[in-house]
Amino acid sequence: MNVLIVFTHPNKESLNGAFLKNVVKGCKENGLIKDIQLLDLYEENFNPILYFDEKNKRRHMHKNPVFAKYRELLLWADKVVFIYPIWWGRPPAMLLGYFDQVFSAHFAYKNTGKYTAKGLLKGKSVICISTMKGPRMYPFFLLHNVHKNLMKKAVFQFVGMKKVKFFEFGNMEASGQAKKLERIYRYFRKMNS
Repeated sequence: MNVLIVFTHPNKESLNGAFLKNVVKGCKENGLIKDIQLLDLYEENFNPILYFDEKNKRRHMHKNPVFAKYRELLLWADKVVFIYPIWWGRPPAMLLGYFDQVFSAHFAYKNTGKYTAKGLLKGKSVICISTMKGPRMYPFFLLHNVHKNLMKKAVFQFVGMKKVKFFEFGNMEASGQAKKLERIYRYFRKMNS
């Protein structure tokens, strides 16, 4: 299987960076994984600002050459891993801008009616690894699980990615993160399709 890792954190020396290292290490030790590609949105200097006008229409974004390599990576991948922090109850604007521009109509989905669409990225699975300063259950109880609903239903299922797994880690500023890092390493080392 081919694994695409989309890393969205401005500091690779952060705890998110440590999760990234453990995902890569686990994947490299997993005999079922054929290849790994890393897409670091900050390192790429990815521009999250969605722009369109009369000349560059949103419905033509699937042809925009600026995003061609990102589309190719998604098509290549069997499994897509997103590593990011939770800020203000949601992923960073950088990652949301990636979805806005890369998960475009005629590439990631096709409108089938006024209020319906067909996902075009079927057969791919997703793993989200997210971190937050507060307790892990904070988004569930106080924000009505908005993060998972946004990612799973509004983004991934809409484009046909039905299999979505979440690892949400809270209390990131506390000491003792080794168990969380080990858990991620073990999961990716043993992960199957």
